[in-house]
Formats: sequence, C-alpha cells, structure tokens
Amino acid sequence: MSRYALLLEYDGSEFNGWQRQSGGPTIQASVEKALQTFTRQKYVQITGSGRTDAGVHARGQVAHFECETLPDDAFQRLVKALNGLLPPTVAVRAATQVHENFHARYDARLRRYHYYASTEPLALERNRRLVIYSSPDFERMNRACALLIGNQHFGAFCRTRSATVNRICSVRRAQWEPEVHPGCWRFVVEADRFLHGMVRALVGTLLEIGRGKRSVQDMKRILATQDRRESGVAAPAYGLVLEHVKYDTPIFGGGN
Repeated sequence: MSRYALLLEYDGSEFNGWQRQSGGPTIQASVEKALQTFTRQKYVQITGSGRTDAGVHARGQVAHFECETLPDDAFQRLVKALNGLLPPTVAVRAATQVHENFHARYDARLRRYHYYASTEPLALERNRRLVIYSSPDFERMNRACALLIGNQHFGAFCRTRSATVNRICSVRRAQWEPEVHPGCWRFVVEADRFLHGMVRALVGTLLEIGRGKRSVQDMKRILATQDRRESGVAAPAYGLVLEHVKYDTPIFGGGN
C-alpha cells in the first residue's frame, strides 16, 4: 500500500459540504467514488485537511488516500482520469505520492480562507461574492481584526451544536483587503485551525462593526464570553473559499 495526496478545487454550491453523509452529495464521496473506479478497489477513503461546510468552496483543499501502489504509467494518468470521472464542480489540480505517515489534516500548519464581498452590484460573481448594499467602514473593521490575532478561545464564533471540545485557535493574520475591481474586497484570515462556522461568524460580526452596530472594542468582549449568541449572524456560505493549506515541507512543488 502507498499513500498519495491530492490538491483539490471545488464549487461547493451543490454539495452538502466536504464530509461523507447520507441524504445528499458531498465532495468526499464524489472523490472516493472516482478513486474507486480508477484504482479498481472496492473501497478507498480520503481524508481532507479540513471539513468545509455546505456551500463553501475550495481552491486549495488537500486530501490523502491509500491504495495499492500505482505503477508509474497509472500515476501519470491519475489527475486526468479523476477529472474525467468527477463532476465538473470538482477538479483535481495535482497529485503526488507522500510518505506513509503523512496526514492531510494533522500535518497542516496553516490554513488560509478568503471571504469575498463587494459594495457594488454584481452579475457574473453574484453566487461567489456577498454584495454589501450599505458600504461598511473597512478601516474600522480592520482595527477589530487586529484583536483577533494570537492564541485565543474562539468559542463565540463556533457553531453551538459543534462537538469540538478544543476551541483554541492561533490566528496569525486577519484583515480586509481591497481588490483590483472597484468595490471588491476580501477578508483574509490565516490560522493553525478553524472551528465549525468560525470564518462566516467572524465576517458577520465584523460587518456589524463596520456598519457601526457594534464598537471595535466589542470584539474583545465577544471573545471573552465564549458564547456564540454574543457574536453576529453568520455570513452566507457562498462567499467563502479555502484558498491554501501549508505544511512544513511543500508537497506540490511550491504550491503547498
């Protein structure tokens, strides 16, 4: 048996999230089905670097799987073959063999998400970017973002029903950045780990601060409560993208 890693991109609009489950399509199940067809093995399980929620997209999801060692000619066909078997909303961008102990989730050192928004009406990107009709104060939001940096308890931004016990995350970067197109912005956040619904709850809360509904310093109070009821309404899933997962040693050339 050998272990391999995949770099995945997907449009999460029509999926019930990453994790395999009954009652709807998932990215994990789609990729596993394609791998089983390609490898001709009855069962192949993949493990992702993180479990994106329903409707959330990815440009840099990493997953590993094990199967009988692929001969060179088969491995060279792997990416093309999988892309032929997968739905058009999921794409394999790269594949590589990794050492037997590599773990896509536990070996990840940093994850980066972007949340895309616009203060101007959009047509082509209306399903990928949140339109903010009342333009918030981004400088004010970035002052609140500075309060998120560090090793802190983010229970106030975690789904109430989440089974995750450890809610300590180390946020290394959090800021709103303007993009080239007028009115387009993105929230960039990097951390060692993220809780269920954390980024969307952060975005929703920051927007309330940017609109003057909360003070900048209110972010400190919210964090201290560790209570999801104290933070803002979660922003819609369609604006969120898992952009990059970093490991100690890049596994896809310079890309990870």
